[in-house]
Amino acid sequence: MPSGILIIDKPEGWTSMDVCAKLRGLLRERRVGHAGTLDPMATGVLPVFVGRATRAVEYASGGEKEYVAGLRLGLTTDTQDTTGSVLESRPVSVTREAVEQVLELFRGEIRQLPPMYSAVKVNGKKLYELARKGREVERQPRLVTIRALALEGQDGPADYVLRVRCSKGTYVRTLCHDIGQALGCGGCMSSLRRTMAAGYTLADAVQLEQVLQAENPAGLLLPVDSCFRELPALTLTAAQEKRVRNGTAFTFPREGTWRVYSPAGEFLAVCRGADGQLTTVKSFFEV
Repeated sequence: MPSGILIIDKPEGWTSMDVCAKLRGLLRERRVGHAGTLDPMATGVLPVFVGRATRAVEYASGGEKEYVAGLRLGLTTDTQDTTGSVLESRPVSVTREAVEQVLELFRGEIRQLPPMYSAVKVNGKKLYELARKGREVERQPRLVTIRALALEGQDGPADYVLRVRCSKGTYVRTLCHDIGQALGCGGCMSSLRRTMAAGYTLADAVQLEQVLQAENPAGLLLPVDSCFRELPALTLTAAQEKRVRNGTAFTFPREGTWRVYSPAGEFLAVCRGADGQLTTVKSFFEV
């Protein structure tokens, strides 16, 4: 059965689940999941996990991400991007220097109010479901981290290009909206391209069309241990391998988290050494 990771350069107009559904049929594997949802208007890095590799999704989803976003000033919409209904349109007289200065307010830890058009749940209901019914409910601000925020370019008097590196849970369209509010003219997101997620970049990505046309699409899968490449590698003895395959701990003098391999080089698991024992955190061998 196919098992591994496909880094898809998601095309515009597709949902992340659309991509997974297409690959599920193509690879004839029901176990397909993705790390980090992209809205239909967004493009770029979408890590898709296939087969036993889906066990790594929880680890890949939490890392920082990087985006290149279009910021359109003077326009406020209900979705905080250009796909929504216009709430207000105002003339723009701010300078590039003014935009640069305002960006400083949004670097580091900031609080974001989740947009109504989002999958955040309030009292068991997804916000976008309520928004589509014309309802707006009270939301609590969330703490997110903007690790890097740079002005990459300007495409017109009201159109700017931002590069954003941020923590999980950051809404880039909300960031664009809030920057517009801080400038006093309003703003929204006009485009979004994710350039990095789960440590994978556009250099690792393949076009969805390329996968669909490949004679052997499973051959494009990256090994699941690539998701844990920042962890040190540990090769076990045959006796230790048997313990890991049986899910039992064994004596181990070192502390830390490891990606663990069999003597033959097969990736087995992520394991943690503590209190003189090595225990399995998550196994990835087929059972």
